[in-house]
Amino acid sequence: MSYKNKDNVEQWDRLRNKIESKKGGWVIGDAVYNHGYRMMQDLVGSSSYFQVLVLNITGRLPSKNITKWLEASFICLSWPDPRIWCNQIGALAGTIQASCPSAVSGGMLAADSRMYGAGTMRACMEFIVKAGQQANKGKTISEIVDNELALKAKQLKSKPVISGYARPIASGDERVTAMQRVGRDLGFSVGHHENIAIQIHNELHEKYDDGINVAGYCAALLSDFGYTPLESERIYATWVNSGIHACYAEAADKPELTFLPMRCDDIDYHGPTIRKLPKSQ
Repeated sequence: MSYKNKDNVEQWDRLRNKIESKKGGWVIGDAVYNHGYRMMQDLVGSSSYFQVLVLNITGRLPSKNITKWLEASFICLSWPDPRIWCNQIGALAGTIQASCPSAVSGGMLAADSRMYGAGTMRACMEFIVKAGQQANKGKTISEIVDNELALKAKQLKSKPVISGYARPIASGDERVTAMQRVGRDLGFSVGHHENIAIQIHNELHEKYDDGINVAGYCAALLSDFGYTPLESERIYATWVNSGIHACYAEAADKPELTFLPMRCDDIDYHGPTIRKLPKSQ
């Protein structure tokens, strides 16, 4: 963006000393408004936190069933395992007695990646939306998979991987099975993108022993729910926070500096050899 652009300057002058918002705001003595809803009167007690979260992001209040599904999906990526790197940030913050907000914020930043956590959602959704469009135009699942793998092979030096499929450590993904169960219990029928996603899973599993992961599955259902890739990335921005909370709390409640302590000889050092420092003159 050019800072000398005339349109930018005119826009900055128009907004000078003024905040504009289409989301809502607090009208003192009247109500706190959120996309036309009065928060204390219309939302508190009748809507869930997740419903209001999605409303804040998208401007649309989702159904309770969709938000029950969303809440379940958050459980799938918030494991209380301090070996997971974002959780380890929380545990390290806890062991030095840092504040909980700083620990959780730091852990979530460590998961701000295109390889893990919420950062994967946009790429997963962009792929499944594209795959759905290609299927509508008559392309077979094999053609969709082969075209995407060929595209990724040009972009990556390592093994090409389709966004939303495969897993870095384990094979298979038990979280997908859990989320399928939740969807069926809530009465969801299989939508267009979920159907395409499962067919791609079957193709990859048969040919390459790869399969859909939880981000890929969630992306398919979110597409069927009508959310965009950008909206979904924002909805899942705090996807890992519960696991970070758990690991922070455990470490903070133990004696200080007892999480993952190390001795000097635990470090495989290859630098200059030990030398004596000269005495001060």
